[in-house]
Amino acid sequence: GEIIMDMARKNSSTILPVDSEHSAIMQCLEGKNSDSARTLYLTGTGGPLKGFKKKDLENVAIEKVLSHPKWNMGRKITVDSATLMNKGLEVIEARWLFGFSPENIRVVIHPEAIIHSMVEFNDGTINAVMFEPDMRFPILKALSYPEVLKTDFPRVNFAKIGTFTFCEPDINSFPALKIAYDVIKKGGTLPAVLNSANEAAVHLFLNGKIKFKDIVSKIEKIINKHKNVKHPSLEDIIEAEKWAYQEAIGRG
Repeated sequence: GEIIMDMARKNSSTILPVDSEHSAIMQCLEGKNSDSARTLYLTGTGGPLKGFKKKDLENVAIEKVLSHPKWNMGRKITVDSATLMNKGLEVIEARWLFGFSPENIRVVIHPEAIIHSMVEFNDGTINAVMFEPDMRFPILKALSYPEVLKTDFPRVNFAKIGTFTFCEPDINSFPALKIAYDVIKKGGTLPAVLNSANEAAVHLFLNGKIKFKDIVSKIEKIINKHKNVKHPSLEDIIEAEKWAYQEAIGRG
């Protein structure tokens, strides 16, 4: 993130995010001075295991982990949604894309998946971007920016939805989010290690080599073992990524 954003600044380039949460934040901030914004809110459904407690996760089946209530994202990202690691990775992305400190980026669970992100401004007002859970919206926004094109995509029906609900993420049962916050605060090569160790651990889970509860514990062990490079080069990041993946896979 640090390297890419530095390159973008030097080349006066604009990075247009495609992920729905970051696309929504970009739209909330459009036309605003970023100094006027106080807090970024990344929303998430809570994933397929929302409401589960630690004891429920002991022997949870792969089929249950892969049964996402709102999105069809593929096996790997669906597992990330179940652990809440996807929200942790999104916090890291948001920190670099929008230049906010981790303390000013919050995750809120919103099961209806209509509000994709929100921005609170210094005066207490909040902007939100809403659309049906369909990736065509943010993809089109990135491809057509700054134009707003007419589409026949599904529209939000507020009366049919009835109620929007929100709650805090359960970091006691799903500690991946807290680990990601700790990693971004320390910076350096640790975010690359987190991402790579997560890819390896999810691969092991999907292949029946480890249990669901072991994904995050494996990642945490690798993070604790890593010797962080505070201001890494691209080569340092690539090396850290390779090391973390092999460390995870090699320990099976």
